[in-house]
Amino acid sequence: MLSHVFIHADWTHLSFNMISLYFLGSFLETQWVYEFGLMANYYFVILYFGGALTATLWPFYRNSENPSYRSLGASGAVSAVVFAAMLWYPELELYLMFIPIPIKAYVLAPLYLAFEYYSLKKGGSGVAHDAHIGGAVFGILFVLLIDSNKGIEFLALLF
Repeated sequence: MLSHVFIHADWTHLSFNMISLYFLGSFLETQWVYEFGLMANYYFVILYFGGALTATLWPFYRNSENPSYRSLGASGAVSAVVFAAMLWYPELELYLMFIPIPIKAYVLAPLYLAFEYYSLKKGGSGVAHDAHIGGAVFGILFVLLIDSNKGIEFLALLF
């Protein structure tokens, strides 16, 4: 249920996951160390591996009758970290490849979830969109668990 996070399809797959983890994970870790001190390290480990496990559960049950289903990578765990960072600091400006303008996290987060949901329903991409959504949901819920005010701040900016 967790070993897949240490295996990737190719160097591109690994690179995208690790670059996202490095930049947003470092940002989030810095914020949490300031806020929680030494507990930040524990929170981060719980976030990452909890996101990995949660990202595995939905695809596992959806495909339990499909013996040819395969999935690998840390995308769900990284998605948990990315969404935790976006919820923690919703005014964070993020850049996407090939888009030369910054996008606020509170704008990007719902758009990304909508894109993942659409892609999941469309199917045929070979990407585990359900794992991305599962990881994102865990990241959001984890942040709400450790600081429920972050959800209020996010929603205030969104609406």
